[in-house]
Amino acid sequence: MESEHIPVDKDGSINLQTLDPDKIWYDEPLLFQKPEDRSGICAVTETLPLHLLYSAYLQGVFPWFDEAEGEPVIWYNPDPRFCIQPEDFHVPKSIDRFLKHTPYTYTMDKCFERVMEGCRDAKREGQNGTWIGPKMIKAYCALHKAGFAHSVEVWHNGELAGGFYGELFGSVFCGESMFTKESDSAKSAFVLFARAFFACGGKLIDSQVYTDNIARYGAKNISRDAFLRLEKEYISKPLTADIQNFFPKK
Repeated sequence: MESEHIPVDKDGSINLQTLDPDKIWYDEPLLFQKPEDRSGICAVTETLPLHLLYSAYLQGVFPWFDEAEGEPVIWYNPDPRFCIQPEDFHVPKSIDRFLKHTPYTYTMDKCFERVMEGCRDAKREGQNGTWIGPKMIKAYCALHKAGFAHSVEVWHNGELAGGFYGELFGSVFCGESMFTKESDSAKSAFVLFARAFFACGGKLIDSQVYTDNIARYGAKNISRDAFLRLEKEYISKPLTADIQNFFPKK
């Protein structure tokens, strides 16, 4: 059976009338068209169903939209792509020292929705609001229940002090967002996770677009075509060990 292509109009909108609205899962991925320019906009939809979200990540596509402003779901596959590969991964000395005497406890997949809410509520320099709305939270919680989206939590004195979330497909991790309530909580959690990920045979951390924060860990811009080649190769290769074993059970 061939994969079902998503019918895309000239303006980039997907005609969802051709899809069964009650069908959560299709037998094969729904295929996005390759974007024509470097902005990477592939398509626009009004809804964010689980299988469309799953299909998107298998093709290097991700949703990014401002739900509070009433924007539709905009799907991106930008060029270039900002990624960390094992040979480039770098741990800043300050974070390395911090982890040797950290006051925090780190867990994985203990409260996925709370981590998303923490990312939603985090105040960020130069931003008046957040792109994480109810539609986004519902969709990614469904992806979490399906076993593909994961969270890392940071605890201090029994309280959630920070964390981040993303998706794991084979040996590719797609980072989404992080939040910090206490000093170096999210930074140290990311380093702890990245070390475990690469130790388990992880091949690629996709950070989507450039940020100063992720650049400090060795992330580099690569072309969209190079990224898609790497992703296609690595999503079919599972990790060599269970990354959950690197995190204590809280």
